[in-house]
Amino acid sequence: MANQHAFSSRPAAARPPRDLWRAIVKGWSGRCPHCGQGSLFRSFLKPVHSCESCGEEMHHHRADDLPPYLVIFIVGHVVVAGYMIAEPFLDWNSWQHLAMWIPVTLVMALAMIQPTKGAVIGLQWANYMHGFGGEDDDAVEIANGG
Repeated sequence: MANQHAFSSRPAAARPPRDLWRAIVKGWSGRCPHCGQGSLFRSFLKPVHSCESCGEEMHHHRADDLPPYLVIFIVGHVVVAGYMIAEPFLDWNSWQHLAMWIPVTLVMALAMIQPTKGAVIGLQWANYMHGFGGEDDDAVEIANGG
C-alpha cells in the first residue's frame, strides 16, 4: 500500500484540489476544464490532443460510454414523458406520434451528446482520473495489485 503512488509524479495528498462543478461546466460549454479558454473539441465528438491555451493534455481521457448512456437516459425520459402527457390530449395516429417524437429524439440527442462528453471529460479532469493526475492508469492498477 505504501507503494501506491510509486508511478505518480505527485502523490494524491499533495495534489491541489480542483473545483468539480466548475470543471464540469467548462467541459459542458466545450472549453478546457483547466483554463476555460481553449476549445475542448477539434470536431463534433473528437477532443483536442491538448489545450491550445494552457497546454493541458486531453488525449488520455476515457469518456467512452458514459456520455451516450447519460444522453439516452435523459432524452428517453423526456420523450416518453412528453408522449405520455400528450397522448390523452391529442387524437393522433401512431404515424403522427412517430413523425413528432422521432425528430424530437434525434435533435435532443445530437444537441446533448457533445456537451455531455465535455462535462464527463471535465469530471475526469477534476478528479485526476485516467491520466489527468500525472500517472498512467495501468501503472496505478499494477501498484494497487489489480
